[in-house]
Amino acid sequence: MASEVAAGAGPQTISGHPRNGAATVAFDDHHRPDAALIGDCVHCGFCLPACPTYLLWGEEMDSPRGRILLMDLAERGDIGMDAEVVRRWDACLGCMACVGACPSGVQYNRLIEQVRPQVERRFARDWRSRAGRAALFALLPHPRRMRSVATAVAVTQALGLRRALQWNLVRRVVPRTLRRLDDMAPDLRLAELRTRTPRHLTPGGAPVRRVAVLTGCVQDAFFSHVNRATARVLAAHGCEVLTPPLQSCCGALEIHAGREAPALARMRALIAQMERMRVDHVVVNTAGCGSAMKEYGALLADDPQWAARATAFSAKVRDVMEVLADLEVQLPARLHPLAARVAYHDACHLAHAQGVRTQPRTVLRRIPGLDLVEIVESDVCCGSAGIYNLVAPDAADDLGNRKATNVAAAHADFLVAGNGGCLLQIQAALRRSGHPVPVLHPVELVEASLRGIPPAMLRPAAPS
Repeated sequence: MASEVAAGAGPQTISGHPRNGAATVAFDDHHRPDAALIGDCVHCGFCLPACPTYLLWGEEMDSPRGRILLMDLAERGDIGMDAEVVRRWDACLGCMACVGACPSGVQYNRLIEQVRPQVERRFARDWRSRAGRAALFALLPHPRRMRSVATAVAVTQALGLRRALQWNLVRRVVPRTLRRLDDMAPDLRLAELRTRTPRHLTPGGAPVRRVAVLTGCVQDAFFSHVNRATARVLAAHGCEVLTPPLQSCCGALEIHAGREAPALARMRALIAQMERMRVDHVVVNTAGCGSAMKEYGALLADDPQWAARATAFSAKVRDVMEVLADLEVQLPARLHPLAARVAYHDACHLAHAQGVRTQPRTVLRRIPGLDLVEIVESDVCCGSAGIYNLVAPDAADDLGNRKATNVAAAHADFLVAGNGGCLLQIQAALRRSGHPVPVLHPVELVEASLRGIPPAMLRPAAPS
C-alpha cells in the first residue's frame, strides 16, 4: 500500500476500498497545481478583505494566501492530503474576488481548479459526505430530473405542505439536504412549469444576430420563466433566437466541485449540440454556467479531438446582459417606464470570473423611471457558490444573512442578480430575515418594461 501511495495511485486503500482519510502524497501528476502559479503569490495580504471566508472567520488558512501556502507545502511534500487541509480548501467558495484584488496577478482561480479534482481523486471523504454528494450529482446536472423535482415542489406548495417541513418531527425525518432544497426553492407554479421556452423566435425585421440560448438544469427547473423572458427580450432586440431541445448540462456544477471526468463529458456533449445551431453567440443567463462555458477552451486544452472546438465554442459564449448592452442601437423605442427602486447584486461568476459588471447596470439604466441603487458589499459572495450552500450550510447561511442585511438596508422594491443560484440563496436569506424582498433576474425587468407591466404585477416574494 505504501508503494501505491508513493506512486500517486490515489487514497490509501484497504482490501481495494477507499479508506476515510488522507493520501500521504497530496497530489498525483494529472494537472497537479502549477508550482509557478503558486510561486506568484508574495503573501502581501491584499486578498484578505476580498475573501468571504476570511471576512467571516478571520483565519489565515481560510484566506486565499493561506490556501496557497497549503498548496505550496503539499506540492513540496511537506504535508499530505489530510482532513484538515481538505477542510480549508473545501471552505473556499470559488468566488474569485481575490483574483481581482491581487496586485501580483496571482491566478488563484486556476490553482483552486487544479486542487479540487485532486481532492476528489485522492481524499476519501466519510460515507455521509460521499452519499450526500452522490445524491446531489445524481440530480442537479440532469434537466429532466430537476424538472420532476420542481413539479413535486410546486405540488407541495400548492397543497400548503411547505410549512410541514418546519415541524420538528418532520425535520428529524427528512434529510437536511432535502430541507435545504425546499427552503431555497422559489414560489413555483405548475402552469409555468408546463410552459417550455420557445424553440425558435424571429425578430420583426431582419435579424441582426443569430443566437442559441442555454436553458440549463436548475435554471430550467426553477427559473424557466427567466429562460422564456431571455428568448423574448433577445428577439425584441433584433435577434433570431434558437433554443435547442433536450440540452445537456454545461458541466459547471461538477467542474467547480472537482468532478472532472463527468464535467468534461458534459462539456463535449454541449459543444456538439450547439455547433449544429451555427449561431453567432451562445447566450447564457446564469453566471456560473457562463463562467464555465467561457473556460471550455482551457479545460479541454489537452484533448486533441476537442481543444480547437472548445476554444471556438468559448469564443461565442456571452451573458445575456453582454448581448443586450451591445445591441443599444437595436433597443426598441417602446420601453415603458418602470417606477421601481432596484438593488443590484454582482454574482461572483459574472463580476469576478467573467468581468461583466457595467453591462447589466447599463441595460437596467435604460429603463425609464427605474432607480438602480447599489448595495453595500455588492460583490461579496452571497454563499450560493454552486453546491456550497448545500454541503456547507452554516457558512452559506452566514454569508446569506450578511447579504440580506445589506439588501434590506437599501430599501429596494426588488433585488436583481444574474445567477439563479444567487437568487435562490438571497431569497431564502431575505425570507429568514423577515424582509422578503422579491428577487428577479435583470432580464425580467427589461421584459416588463418592453411589455408595459407595472411593478406590482411582477413576481412576488415566495411565501414563508
